[in-house]
Amino acid sequence: MILTKEQQALLDGEKGETMAKVMKTLVMYGDTFNAERMVPITSTYGHTVISFGIGAMKPVYELYEKLLLDNAVSQQKFSADPRPLDKNVPSSFLQDVVFKFMYNQQKRYEEQLDKLGIMSEDAYTCACYLPEVGNTPKRGDILSWAESSAVVYANSVLGARCNRNSGIIDMMGSVAGFVPEFGFLTDEGRKADWVVEIRTEKMPEAQLLGSAIGMKVLEKVPYIKGLDKWIGKELNDNACAYLKDFGAATASNGSVGLYHIENLTPEAVDYGEKLIGEGASVYVIDDAELDRVKNSYPCIWKDLDAKPKLCFMGCPHMTLQQLKDWTVRVEESLKIAGNKKVQIPTVFTSAPGVIREFKETEYATRLEATGIILSYICPLMYMNNPLSKKMPVITSSNKLRTYTSARFYLDDEILKMITKGVQ
Repeated sequence: MILTKEQQALLDGEKGETMAKVMKTLVMYGDTFNAERMVPITSTYGHTVISFGIGAMKPVYELYEKLLLDNAVSQQKFSADPRPLDKNVPSSFLQDVVFKFMYNQQKRYEEQLDKLGIMSEDAYTCACYLPEVGNTPKRGDILSWAESSAVVYANSVLGARCNRNSGIIDMMGSVAGFVPEFGFLTDEGRKADWVVEIRTEKMPEAQLLGSAIGMKVLEKVPYIKGLDKWIGKELNDNACAYLKDFGAATASNGSVGLYHIENLTPEAVDYGEKLIGEGASVYVIDDAELDRVKNSYPCIWKDLDAKPKLCFMGCPHMTLQQLKDWTVRVEESLKIAGNKKVQIPTVFTSAPGVIREFKETEYATRLEATGIILSYICPLMYMNNPLSKKMPVITSSNKLRTYTSARFYLDDEILKMITKGVQ
């Protein structure tokens, strides 16, 4: 790897041994992927995927203490993934004991993040790019992010450039101010390996379509044709919310870090089929294919006929418009079912900044009246322990389904279950 004089000086220890180790880590990372050089981070803010203070992460806390001690702190402010705990989310006494034990380093870790440069107390969300959060990169910005759903959104919808980094590597890039140039940071790395043709007779559900594409193309880049028929050719609130959920499913059910949608996403609008690489494979998706994918999902509940005890919506976090739309949908469905409140404990999750703005609207009291809980929590962190794993939890998030024991249902199915109940 060819380094600039500034980068070489950091590697040689000009700013101390700790900063030299940070640079060495990034150089080794780049060498692994045959990067020829390091490039400056140009985004205003970073994002780190690690937001949970579990006891097993002792080496992380020791590393961050070393960075702070030697003043090797982030060159840029950053946001972080959602917090793992919220007392307002339903849980049993035993679950509370487990949570307290699992996340016994939460306070210490958040204090470290504060010293390292987190944007604010409210900057904990997997959807950091939402306008209410304030970490929305510009097209062409070079990022040092982790969090798969945020990376794929930044690359695809915003046209920024970021690889699917790991936790720690994301922070290292922010500390140094440089990242190795390879993959999605290059023009060649952003070309499509697959052409996906959407031939459905109805609008495909975002989470299901994303799952189908992710499982098919894995870590490759898809160029998607025919989706603009259903979600339009403008990146408005509805289209962006759809792509948020769609992208999260491609990234978790596969390893997609970038997709192009014909006539919609920035690079596809500018370059069209020039983005399609030579010899790209073709994947045709119709309604039958989506049914096949949905029916292939395993359910690991001990009792497949168990009545759901909890429902999570918002993985990744819901947008402001989604919260408003779902408030209306739940109200209308409850009225049809003849019920005043949801029949299954239900949690809608969103970014703290979005929740704050939502509470200033008329919809907040209406949603509360339905019995739904609004939380900033990470559903994944709630589910990833033995007691929660045994619970029959339902969701319309393909990310949550993939990483936990939660059972997947389409949005309309979820709506019916939480408002009418399960017999």
